[in-house]
Amino acid sequence: MLATVDTRPDPAFARAVLEGLAQEPPAIPARWFYDEEGSVLFEQITDLPEYYPTRTEIGILRSAMPEIAAVVGTGRAVVDYGAGALAKTPLLLRGIAPALYAPVDISGAHLRANAEALQEDFPSLPIFPVEADFTRAFDLPAEVGDHPRLGFFPGSTIGNLVPASAVDLLRSFRRTLGTGALLLIGMDRVKAPGRLIAAYDDAAGVTASFNLNLLHRINRELGGDIPVDAFAHEARWNASMARIEMHLVARREVSFTVEGRTFHFAGGDSIHTENSHKYTAESARLLLLAGGWTPFNEWSDPAGDFALLLARADPERMAP
Repeated sequence: MLATVDTRPDPAFARAVLEGLAQEPPAIPARWFYDEEGSVLFEQITDLPEYYPTRTEIGILRSAMPEIAAVVGTGRAVVDYGAGALAKTPLLLRGIAPALYAPVDISGAHLRANAEALQEDFPSLPIFPVEADFTRAFDLPAEVGDHPRLGFFPGSTIGNLVPASAVDLLRSFRRTLGTGALLLIGMDRVKAPGRLIAAYDDAAGVTASFNLNLLHRINRELGGDIPVDAFAHEARWNASMARIEMHLVARREVSFTVEGRTFHFAGGDSIHTENSHKYTAESARLLLLAGGWTPFNEWSDPAGDFALLLARADPERMAP
C-alpha cells in the first residue's frame, strides 16, 4: 500500500491568518513568511546591496572569531535558532569545534537541505536538525545530553518581535538551554531612517516579492482567493518604536475569502507583516537582562551598524 501524503494545511498557520486578518489593524506574524519559497527569497535578500545586516554580521564573525572561540571554548552543543542560510554557521563551527550541532527551523524542507549541505563540509560533526517553531516550546535532541550549550541567534531575528514577546523568547531560550549556557546573538543598531527603509525596500523588488509571497502562501495552503496584485509592499520607519515595519497595502478596495471566511479591505488599508526593531547599545543589553541573560562581551563593525553580543544564563539569585 502506498503511503499517503498529508496535504492538510498547518492548523497553526490557518489560525494565525484567520485571527490576524480579522483583528484591527490586521496583522500576520512574520514567522509565516518562511515556507520553502519564502526561505529562498530571504536568502536572496541577504545578498542585496541595500541589505547590510548579513554581510556586516559575517564580517564581525570573521574578525571576532578568535576572541569568541577563546571565551566559548570547544565541545559545546550548538543550538542554532532559525537556522537558514549557511554563510554564518560554518564560521562559528570552524571557530569553536563543537560536540554537535542542532539547527532549528520552521521550514522543514529548507532545514533538511541546509543540514545535508553542511554535513558535507563537516563530515565528522553530528548534526541533528529540529523542525520546530522556536517561538514555541520544543525538545532538544536527546544527543545534546549534558554537553555545555551555546545558543546561536544571528541576523537580528530578535528584532522581529515586539519587546514583550522578545523577552518571552529569551526566557524560553534560557529554559531550553539551561543555567550556565551561553547565547551568541546578533542585534541591528539604530541608524538613519533612509538607510533602514532602503534595506527593506530594495530596488530589485526582492523584498517586495518576499512580503507578497505570504499572500501566495495563503492562497496555496489555505484555499484563499486573494488577488495578490491588489496589494503592494511598503516599508515604514516607526521612530517611536525604533523599528522598521513591513506592510501589504491594498491598492484599491478588495474582498477575498480564506478557508470560507470573507475579508474586506478599503484602498490604503494594510496587513502588518513584519517588525524589525533596532537597538542602541543600552537597549540591547537591557533586553537581554530582562530575558534572563547577562551580556558580558560585545563585538561590532567599525561603523557601529550591527553588534554580536555574548551572554550567559547566570544562576538566578534573590534581588532586593
